[in-house]
Amino acid sequence: MTTNVLVIDDDESIREGCTQTLVEEGYRARAAHDGHTGLALAARESFDLVVLDLKMPRLDGFQVLERLRRDSPNTAVVVITGYGSIESAVQAVRNGAFDYLPKPFTPEVLANVVRRAVEHRRLVMESQCLRSAVREHLGHSALVGKSPAMAELDRLVRKVAPTDATVLLVGETGVGKELVARTLHQHSDRRDGPFVAVDCASLVEGLFESEMFGHARGAYTGATETTIGKFEQAQGGTLFLDEIGNVSRNAQAKLLRAIQEREVVKVGSAKRVRVDVRIVAATNNDLLQDIRRGTFRQDLFFRLSVVPIRVPPLRDRGTDIELLAEHFLRRHRARRNPRVARFSEAALLALRAYDWPGNVRELENTVERALVMSEGESIDAQDLFFYGTPLMPAPAEDAPVIGEGDPGTLAQAERREIERVLHACDWQQTRAAAQLGISRKTLREKIRRYEIARPEV
Repeated sequence: MTTNVLVIDDDESIREGCTQTLVEEGYRARAAHDGHTGLALAARESFDLVVLDLKMPRLDGFQVLERLRRDSPNTAVVVITGYGSIESAVQAVRNGAFDYLPKPFTPEVLANVVRRAVEHRRLVMESQCLRSAVREHLGHSALVGKSPAMAELDRLVRKVAPTDATVLLVGETGVGKELVARTLHQHSDRRDGPFVAVDCASLVEGLFESEMFGHARGAYTGATETTIGKFEQAQGGTLFLDEIGNVSRNAQAKLLRAIQEREVVKVGSAKRVRVDVRIVAATNNDLLQDIRRGTFRQDLFFRLSVVPIRVPPLRDRGTDIELLAEHFLRRHRARRNPRVARFSEAALLALRAYDWPGNVRELENTVERALVMSEGESIDAQDLFFYGTPLMPAPAEDAPVIGEGDPGTLAQAERREIERVLHACDWQQTRAAAQLGISRKTLREKIRRYEIARPEV
């Protein structure tokens, strides 16, 4: 997407020089010869950045800046000041300008300042969008579920969130560790700051420092400008380090120092930058086992696991499966299939009976896929499959045909499914309960209710 820049300056040579430089840098540039014309243009068009001269007749730069901050708060402003008037430039920055350009300046200086201003605006906009998305999609009911495991997780999150304690989230792939991290952020005093997520597994070893701490201009071939890393991007907010167990030993040492010292050093720079971030890390690895193998630093583990929180797998949350399925149905139906409003009882039975090795992520994908496949007003059991394999196998050919409206349909289907799973688990109730997504106590009650007995050998 092209970046729109407006140049407001009464000096024709500066105005045209700035416009020409910006066009050569790939921006879409417009120009105005005074403050009134510039504000009129800004009222008709959306500009990402305004380059504004402070000293102009009739309507000076300070008055224009005030109007821009009021009417276009998301527009970045760089002011031009002359005659060595640094005091005016500093005052403009205090009033909301991003930076200033003292006259005379070269095209290279203009290009660099504009580039930094545009990048800063992009980060601010992304942060605003993220906070809006978090508020919309998470709110106070982010952790869907009423099972004992989820009640305990919710209790821990609410207790830990208001503190600045470092948290280590442990759980299988797909259980929703990032969702828990975002909830911790949303319920903290840092909620209005940025939430920056880093997939540590995707970071290339040679670029780890640059990505996390930033680099100075000229630090290496291709480093044409100074950048800020993830730590600085998360300033005042939360830095989420996902898949922390995949970070190399060398990178772990650098990460440990940054967390301990609360400061970072850009690649190619000697200047230390203080950072104020809350660290939340996550892993599906057994880090204690990794420590024993020598692949994970024990000191970093202790630094990260001030408060360790286990995020339960879906198989331990049997009573939540239906709640989550309904939640995902509401989330995706408008976009995928507005006609579908519910699950059939057979579909709910299949969802409860499946063991969900991919956890919540797999459940959401299954529901979204079922919405695409469903041809009626409800999702039925035959709409639930994964790569052609149904979540619950169809009854044997010699089984009696039972209509959905017949008395006892659900009970008979449930009895058959329990018997099937018990048989597959060699009648070990703990394994069967886990596969069915229910507690062992519930399984025993159903066995008693349906008078299910193990066949004699």
